[in-house]
Amino acid sequence: MHVQPRAQRTEIVGWHGDAIKIRVAAPPVDGAANGELLRFLSQRLALPAAQVRLAAGSTGRRKRVAVVGLDGATVLDRLGVR
Repeated sequence: MHVQPRAQRTEIVGWHGDAIKIRVAAPPVDGAANGELLRFLSQRLALPAAQVRLAAGSTGRRKRVAVVGLDGATVLDRLGVR
């Protein structure tokens, strides 16, 4: 994922190179942007929050998210970026 903090609203923009670009409304302070990203993804994927976690990139814009219970194709379909 490529995450842009401090956006007007949280939304999926499309692709940024080989990563899905997501704008999040929260600032990158005290993990607020990461929390907003995970909340947004769990909602869009229709999964409990415990099944979506940040696997890498907690301090940068490039992040890797681990999703438990869905395969990659289903994740892309539910996010609408296939």
